[in-house]
Amino acid sequence: MSGVYLAFDYGEKRIGAAVGDDLTGTARPLPALPGGDWAAVDRLLAEWRPAALVVGLPLDEGGHDQAITGAARRFARQLEERSKLTVHISDERYSSRAADDILRGARASGRMTRRVRKGDRDGQAARVILEQWLRERH
Repeated sequence: MSGVYLAFDYGEKRIGAAVGDDLTGTARPLPALPGGDWAAVDRLLAEWRPAALVVGLPLDEGGHDQAITGAARRFARQLEERSKLTVHISDERYSSRAADDILRGARASGRMTRRVRKGDRDGQAARVILEQWLRERH
């Protein structure tokens, strides 16, 4: 399977989203979605027509479930039911830290001139999740 993929970094308040592809193996963040906003998720699916979806699974440093892990699994199941697409689960440990590093680097280099907004981290985390998943597939 190849093509375009969407990834989601589930959160109760915000859901990070990113789009990427097999050809380049890269992804880019999309604007964060409000948590529970299925209409926004449906719009992304209609716009990008992905081959499959990836949802980050929040685990603790030891690889065990956290309080939010069950909610992320439910989100992935609902996403699969609604979209009729394959949903891949990907370990998202350290994706938020990596997203913070990316944003700090962009600010320090001048590539990002505005202040970091709350949703920026979520989109970057989804990007990290998707790029990691794309790398692991090859």
